[in-house]
Parts: sequence; structure tokens; C-alpha cells
Amino acid sequence: MSDALLAGPFGDERARAAAAVALDAVTEEPIDIEAITRGNRKQTAIARFPTRGPVVVQVATEAAWLRTEATLLRAIRERTFVPVPPVLTAGTHEGVAYMLTAYVAGGDLHAAFAAVDSETRRDLARWFGRALARLHDAFAFDTFGRLELGESGFTASQPDWEAWFEAYGSRAIDRLPAAFDDIADELRDLLAEPPDSEPTPRLFPWDFRPGNALVVDGSVTAVLDWEAPLAAPPALSIAKAEYLVADWYVDDPAPLRAGFRAGYESVRAMPAVAPAHRAVAIAASAVDSAGRVTNPRYPPVDREAAVAFHREALASVLATD
Repeated sequence: MSDALLAGPFGDERARAAAAVALDAVTEEPIDIEAITRGNRKQTAIARFPTRGPVVVQVATEAAWLRTEATLLRAIRERTFVPVPPVLTAGTHEGVAYMLTAYVAGGDLHAAFAAVDSETRRDLARWFGRALARLHDAFAFDTFGRLELGESGFTASQPDWEAWFEAYGSRAIDRLPAAFDDIADELRDLLAEPPDSEPTPRLFPWDFRPGNALVVDGSVTAVLDWEAPLAAPPALSIAKAEYLVADWYVDDPAPLRAGFRAGYESVRAMPAVAPAHRAVAIAASAVDSAGRVTNPRYPPVDREAAVAFHREALASVLATD
């Protein structure tokens, strides 16, 4: 495969080599490789061919994370109805992990979610609730934290729920910019007494939101970006998904929250979601892994408005505690 064809999306020589190994699974030579921005820990591109459909190639120097993601995608397809891209091949080349998946057609739900009518939006929120509940049913673990692929399957490293929750929540609060300093101590106080009593860890797809979904005619065709999955109590996962599905896009999130919860409860019982769950979920959503304040709404608001949005959400949680 021509180095020139891979040079744009994969400028690093090791990354290009791993991408070339991944694309060897396709017998046809690509005619175009287009870089796409998705995720902060891996390089991603779409490869197009003369006579067959396109594929998505991803490479990452954090080999364990991409290997875990590839295995998780296969397991989600086997155990649930949640649509994820089929994995065509995955492996490691010279210390760089690669994964090749089928390309799934669909429009960006992030752009469409604010534009569709309220009934369709509530149906989609219901779908996200139902999908998250099915993921919780299908994936239970013994410990908390970052999931990695071991000899016996997925494992996490922290057996102590209280210690993991305090560490996860503290990191999220510590990442908040200076504009949150006046409420930071109150937020940390919520971590002093974790709200669950020995909860069962479930799959926590921490970026489960419309911005990572593709849609055709109001139906979700794929959910993308499953990198660095976690095992956590379902209430924390629910709180984060509700914030990203309901609060993120509309001024009155109550109907979307109701739809999300109805979808969840159609599959399994809704656990109690405490203020501590909500505060940690919002703080973790407010700043991305690169330290940037995240921008809600579509089109996204500017940084000042985004800070105000997240502050208001956190202040509301503190007011109800």
C-alpha cells in the first residue's frame, strides 16, 4: 500500500504501518483514505475502494485500550440489540494496535437531535434508555474501574466501590476550571458518603450520547466510540447518559428524561439516582479528556455559555441535596 495514501491520516511511520496491516484484510486496494476526528486516544480514517463498500481503520499506541474496544464491540453485537460497527479484524503491529470495522451509513445524530420534532426526539431518548438498560443487563463485573481484556475476559482493578467513586469523582471535580472553584468544596462533600451500598458494577459507556450515534429516518444505525470503557454502578451511568441525552440539547429536559427513564424501565428496574451520582456525572461531562470545557447544544454554544450551562446544572444538584 502506498505510504503517500496513508500519510495524511497517519503521519507517524508506526501508525501507517499498523494501518496498512489492518487494511490487508481487504483484498482490494483503497483509492482514498480520509482522516476523521473521533476520539482523543486513537487515529481514525475511512478507506474507500473502487468496487466494495468503505471501511473504518483505527490505530492507537495504547494497544490494550483498542484491543479491549474491539472485543467489547463484538460482545455488544452478540449480547444486545445495540447497533455497533462490525469488527473485520483487530490486532497489534510493532506495538501499535489496529482495528478495522465496516463503515455504517447514517447522519450525525448530534446535528439532527435538536432539529427533529419533539415526538421523534422523545422516541430517541427512550431508545437510549432502553439500550443502556440492555447493556447493563448484558455486562456485569466483579470490580470497578477501567475495563481491560484479560485471559478470562473483561476485568477491572478496583474492588472497593467507595474508593473508586471518590477517586473518579475527585478527578472530575479537579479538572473543572477556575470558574467552578466556589462550588468545588460542596461538590467534594458529596463524595464523602457514596450513595450506593455494594452496587454491582455494570458496563459504563461513559460517552453514550447522540453525538456518538448515527441515524437514518429516525432510527439509530450505530453507536460509535466505545474506547476506554468502565465498570461502574448503573446509577452513575444513568446520570451521565441523562445529562448528555436530555439536558444537553433542550431548555426543558423533563420530557426527554421521562422518555429516557421509560425506555430504561421497559428493560430493567431503574436504580435510585442520588445527587452524588448526578454531580459526578455532570462534572465528568463538563471537561473532556484533553482538559477542554465541553460545549452543549447544537450548534454548540461558546465557552462562556458552556461554563454557565455546567455551573447551573451543578448548582441545581447541590440545591436538591
